[in-house]
Amino acid sequence: MNAVGIDVSKGKSMIAILRPYGEIVSSPFEIHHYSSEIRSLIAQIKSIEGESRIVMEHTGRYYEPLAYELSHAHLFVSDVNPKLIKDFGDNSLRKVKSDKADATKIARYALDRWNDLKQYCLMDELRHQLKTMNRQFSFYMKHKTAMKNNFIGILDQTYPGVNTYFDSRARADGSQKWVDFALTYWHADCVRKMSLKAFANHYQKWCKRKKYSFSQSKAEEIYGVAKELIPVLPKDDLTKLIVKQAVEQLNISSKTVEKLRVLMNETASKLPEYLVVMKMAGVGPSLGPQLMAEIGDVTRFTHKGALAAFAGVDPGVNQSGAYKQKSVRTSKKGSSNLRKTLFQVMDILVKTKPQDDAVYRFIDKKRAQGKPYYVYMTAGANKFLRIYYGRLKEYLASLPE
Repeated sequence: MNAVGIDVSKGKSMIAILRPYGEIVSSPFEIHHYSSEIRSLIAQIKSIEGESRIVMEHTGRYYEPLAYELSHAHLFVSDVNPKLIKDFGDNSLRKVKSDKADATKIARYALDRWNDLKQYCLMDELRHQLKTMNRQFSFYMKHKTAMKNNFIGILDQTYPGVNTYFDSRARADGSQKWVDFALTYWHADCVRKMSLKAFANHYQKWCKRKKYSFSQSKAEEIYGVAKELIPVLPKDDLTKLIVKQAVEQLNISSKTVEKLRVLMNETASKLPEYLVVMKMAGVGPSLGPQLMAEIGDVTRFTHKGALAAFAGVDPGVNQSGAYKQKSVRTSKKGSSNLRKTLFQVMDILVKTKPQDDAVYRFIDKKRAQGKPYYVYMTAGANKFLRIYYGRLKEYLASLPE
């Protein structure tokens, strides 16, 4: 038994190799994430007599190149949640924090958990691309939200409430009606300085040019509200420039988000489970690919509970003697990105209320029992994952090898 502990950092790693009973095969040494140095490490590990298992923490993306190369060399690699390493006992009163100490600790963890180590699963290129796109999608969504809030903050000083006039979804090019409207009528005076008839005609031509639907009653409503508004910033070229810059930044983010949404759906459609996932209630062309990106290959999970634990929506256990706590917090030790996507799916189920869906009926039952919001939403996410696991395992097993 040769336990290889690797403490990974950006661009380099510290390696420690131990055997049972504290035997040191190799004192901690450093390698850089260069192909030549990784090949040397592979040769060194393979030259050691006996079975070798490599353990590293899956922190950020730094570990992936090393795990990828070592796995391709047909070595046993296990990527472990950093929390498990942190909670592993040091058996010492002294607190030592260094790369060498961490690598040695990971190697000792590998020896202690030898039979429980799970082998790193090489993700195929398509799934890896989908997951990367999903992380980019999440990043740009946050950026879009920030740009949107910034723009609304500016409009509150020039045309308060204009962002509430229209609720149409973003187009394929990322444009939105309320944003385009606010760019043209960027100040309340742009509307109320005209007569109602003049504004209605101008607005109708604008809708036709931008290919939006026109409503006379909506034009009258917008004009009436504009008469009562109190803008803070003046209607001048400087204010117009501020509004224009904010719109440009928001449109760039929105366009990127919509492009990624389409690209993710096209990529996910090439995966075998796509049709099954898309048939599930609450899942659409946006959330479906996000689920598949974060869950990955469902066959790597040994049972339904393992998938729930991966997402961090598995209920905890608190029992001692005759005492057993009935309601325990979920672990939240898994993928936060997956939990976020699951919460969005549950939110759609609550809003659309599909009576023929088992997950919605389960959520509705929990609500009827008086369970708090986060309790029934999390419980619904757990049930959704179990159904997801069962359907996909059954479907994938029916496919040709």
